[in-house]
Amino acid sequence: MTTATAARGGSWLIEDAPSTPVFTPERLSDEHRLIGQTADEFMTNEVIPAIDKLEQKDWALARQLVKRAGELGLLGTDAPEAFGGVELDKVSSIVVGEAMGRAASFATTFGAQTGLAVTPLLCFGTEEQKAKYLTGLVGGETVGAYALSESGSGSDALGAKARATRHADGSFTLNGEKMWITNGGFADLFIVFAKVIEGGDEKFTAFLVERTFPGVSNGKEEHKMGLHGSSTTPLILQDAKVPAGNVLGDIGKGHKVAFNVLNYGRFKLAAMSSGGAKTIIADAAKYAVQRKQFGQPIASFGAIKHKLAEMAIREFAVESMLYRTAGLIDDLLQGSHANDAMLGALEEFAIEASILKVAGSEMIDYAVDENVQIHGGNGFVRDYTAERAYRDARVNRIFEGTNEINRLLIPGMLIRRALKGGLPLIPAAKKLQDEILTPSMPEPPSDEPLESERRTLAAMKKTALMVLGTAMQTYGEKLTDQQELLTLAADIIMDVYAAESVLLRATAQRGLHRAAAQVYISDAAGRVELAARSALAAMSDGDTLRTMLAALRRLLKSTPANTVALRREIADATVNRMGYPF
Repeated sequence: MTTATAARGGSWLIEDAPSTPVFTPERLSDEHRLIGQTADEFMTNEVIPAIDKLEQKDWALARQLVKRAGELGLLGTDAPEAFGGVELDKVSSIVVGEAMGRAASFATTFGAQTGLAVTPLLCFGTEEQKAKYLTGLVGGETVGAYALSESGSGSDALGAKARATRHADGSFTLNGEKMWITNGGFADLFIVFAKVIEGGDEKFTAFLVERTFPGVSNGKEEHKMGLHGSSTTPLILQDAKVPAGNVLGDIGKGHKVAFNVLNYGRFKLAAMSSGGAKTIIADAAKYAVQRKQFGQPIASFGAIKHKLAEMAIREFAVESMLYRTAGLIDDLLQGSHANDAMLGALEEFAIEASILKVAGSEMIDYAVDENVQIHGGNGFVRDYTAERAYRDARVNRIFEGTNEINRLLIPGMLIRRALKGGLPLIPAAKKLQDEILTPSMPEPPSDEPLESERRTLAAMKKTALMVLGTAMQTYGEKLTDQQELLTLAADIIMDVYAAESVLLRATAQRGLHRAAAQVYISDAAGRVELAARSALAAMSDGDTLRTMLAALRRLLKSTPANTVALRREIADATVNRMGYPF
């Protein structure tokens, strides 16, 4: 393994864990805490009391809340002061995003505004476009929306059927129908993707389309499973007239706009999932204390303790990855808000964004499910917030690219970077091949705190390299067809990033932080071994497979932590605090 300090996306997979501290919630500055307090007070005093009215489709109120968020500076954390923003770092954006996650419907409205409307303009807009649209979006006077998906092209975004015809004066006519548009019922500005047809070529392109342009309208509100307080409609383009100056980015380069904006959307979705999970954990803990069965609170039962602790530990892992990644992005940006710098940062940490999207959405899914279970029959009725949270969380696994697509992207991006020479993955895998397959003397035991977890993490990284290296060697260019194998590799890679993130955070802390790291890494090692066994069995057989499985057993052979006792400790702290204990 090499030791490096360069903050490159994906480099943590082939490098030793950094010796310098990574960014964690414990390192938040006074400025971070102040913007977080502002966001929390806004949610407590203005948004949460309005949830019932929002769920009755009061879009005038939704617009009012968006505008209020703009007045407080919550929409402009990423934007320069010249356009009405407050020009803060990405950690600030995460702090605000976590606060928004306390109310899922408004978080969806907010996320479409900041992540899917403001970000494209920041990264790809001309100065004229920014001057015309960005100030209104940041201030909340203008509501934005993002129109990429179609009924026949959800995950296959480039398969869109919407068409744009260019005229002699440089203007365009757009035709098509976009689906599932958040803020669709009341947005003023849409980021629309369509193919410009020229000389038989189809050039996928992004456009800035105002609601007031001729030929622009929206369909009826969708009747959704959850998120009843957010607007979701089709966007209908019937000979819609778009001026030449409203092309966003370059003609034929719409994929760069779409995919880089989704990277940031995934990152922010994880923040909202993290904040939502903390609210759910608090709800579960309070109910478990109040609800009595057999003469005692159900919070005293081991089965309930396990659920409460597992909810907290999974959130701890996502939160650790989230703030670590935000810190990495800020280190790369060095305070710059320039288009190229922002775009470069989003591309650099696209792997981490996909990891966070999958991990965050599945973590909150687990939390809302167990919250309903803890509530029992009460969790299944609308008198309790557990029911709403359960329905609202489900779509997160579909938003911003399905989790299936993101699982394919994670190893796919790593391999593409390796083949282009941007990440020395292939040399690292080859170097480790002999080491992995050759028995070695065990390292002497150590009394250093978390030393066992450090060794387990190193073994997990080697396991990931074994699987990726074997897959590339076995399938070559046809590896993209092996979706089951790529999914197994993605799960291993995600556990590696999460395990290292919790370990680095716990190293600087004591008590519960270390308990959470021990539980997470112990369980992750088991998941990694199981996934690796399945992956290796899909690629080899006979003596070769037996040799590789023997190497895998040697790698991940460790004494398991007493996760029952550690979980009880975390559960008790969750109950005592009546919420997330870290």
